[in-house]
Amino acid sequence: MNVKNKAEAENWMKVARGTFLIAAMISALTSAGSNVGRGLRPPVTKVRPAATIEVDASKPSGPLPRIWSYFGYDEPNFTYSANGKKLLKELAQLSPVPVYLRTHNLLTSGDGTGSLKWGSTNAYTEDPRGRPMYDWTIVDRIFDAYQEVGARPLVEIGFMPEALTTGPPPYRHNFPIDFATGWSYPPKDYAKWAELVFQFAKHLRERYGDAAVKTWLWEIWNEPDIFYWHGTPEDYFKLHDVSADAIRRAVPGASIGGPDSTGPGNNQAEDFLRLFLEHCAHGKNYATGTTGTALDFITFHPKGSPEWVDEHVRMGPAPQLKAIDTGFKIVANSPEWRNTPIILGENDPEGCAACSAKERPQNGYRNESLYGAYAVVILKSAMDLAKEDGVNLQGSVTWAFQFDGQPYFEGLRELTTNGIDKPILNAFRMLGFLGEIRLTVTSNATIPVREIEQTGVSAQPDLDVIAARKEREVEVLVVNYHDDDVPSDSTAVELVVKGLPAGLDRALVEQYRLDATDGNAYTEWKQLGRPRHPTSEQYKRLEIAGRLKMEGRPDSVKVVDGTVRRGFSQPREGLSLLLFKWDAK
Repeated sequence: MNVKNKAEAENWMKVARGTFLIAAMISALTSAGSNVGRGLRPPVTKVRPAATIEVDASKPSGPLPRIWSYFGYDEPNFTYSANGKKLLKELAQLSPVPVYLRTHNLLTSGDGTGSLKWGSTNAYTEDPRGRPMYDWTIVDRIFDAYQEVGARPLVEIGFMPEALTTGPPPYRHNFPIDFATGWSYPPKDYAKWAELVFQFAKHLRERYGDAAVKTWLWEIWNEPDIFYWHGTPEDYFKLHDVSADAIRRAVPGASIGGPDSTGPGNNQAEDFLRLFLEHCAHGKNYATGTTGTALDFITFHPKGSPEWVDEHVRMGPAPQLKAIDTGFKIVANSPEWRNTPIILGENDPEGCAACSAKERPQNGYRNESLYGAYAVVILKSAMDLAKEDGVNLQGSVTWAFQFDGQPYFEGLRELTTNGIDKPILNAFRMLGFLGEIRLTVTSNATIPVREIEQTGVSAQPDLDVIAARKEREVEVLVVNYHDDDVPSDSTAVELVVKGLPAGLDRALVEQYRLDATDGNAYTEWKQLGRPRHPTSEQYKRLEIAGRLKMEGRPDSVKVVDGTVRRGFSQPREGLSLLLFKWDAK
């Protein structure tokens, strides 16, 4: 143990006193641990030395942007299936702010049958004389589903229709074999492509109205710095320019971003992002002949790197945070773009949503509460890095939705499995409770973001906190995270919330948990014997187990001099959300 961690451990021992530690120990003795690998962890019987968290409700630290209200997926045709619509309703209910949805394959040719990493709308074909033919039938089903729940599209213009591609056959891939096929090539005719983009955006404006489409976000293609684009960077810049011009002609004032390149964690990705920003600022516009092109927000895709080590999952946040930090610095060092909003277009623990845990056991985190804990740590770290780097972080897209026709808890990166909520969805429900004003927090068990960026969380767990407030309420979200998903003791937490209104004598406290035994349908599924085809009764049990539930009833607690104290135990790879509420005086 290094000197710093030893000092922190000694401090924890000093504050582990009184009723807080006793209450936390009692709670821990009656709690179960979280999952490891593919089995159940044994019950937790001990707690780590106490952690002290202090939240000052009278000291706001700035606005809390809802960066987590963005989701994406490859398969657009899963949007309007029964389970897709069920999930859309749940996403729309996550928080008061609108959720944004991004999907690939909106212009891809095919019959509208979705499969892993594939979807199609057949929006564009040509007659025997080569004249364009447009069909918006499937497109409308996708966007209608978004509109029904009040979601906003982050419209991704892609991929290349079969009639326009310069690529050789085959056109459709058979994932994971021959993935980057004909859909990933530049167009034969940029004028026809530009007209397709114009007609597409024009149709959406006419169908959904000016007021709706002006709240949407627009972008061109996906990851053009790798095999998703079989052209040069200049070919992509041309595609971006003519597409952006077409969108703006159809939807004046549209908010257009890019380039949605891969995370700048290597020289190729870094160079591409810099080249793109330089082109948008000073390059010749391929559509208008003028200098520069539309760029209202900047996007790139940081990813982590989990491993399978000694029969357990070891998460890899360091490369993900390094890519985020590098991208932020590239933007901050670009005079024309340093204040431009940034959306992390895909911000995930690794790079293959459609690769199951059966094929890659390191993906087992996806079924567990570990996914939720990791997501919260990364989101908070991204906000911290944005503040330190001086950039405007607007959003972070979680690349996860749902997959039709796949086994229950297959270990795909998804929010629900066959209509059953996975633990990760409850992490986003917790985030949705947070108010818009962020509060000042101190914790003796939080690992600094720069340390996680360099070495991950490999020694002591990271007990991190996001606190916020709204009228007559303070929200505190606590996460206990470690890279290694192995059995471990809970941590005793002493939470102090001060700065509450003068004269307040009591407050109601609600607590919600996400761990192996709370808000976790995966644990219930295993306890049911891992049924491949659950009975109706089993399905209902799984639905109930997957919900976020309050622990017990609201607890009335005494407020002394504007301060409330609360003791509880926090399992590793888990989350606790505490809401402190009071009536108006």
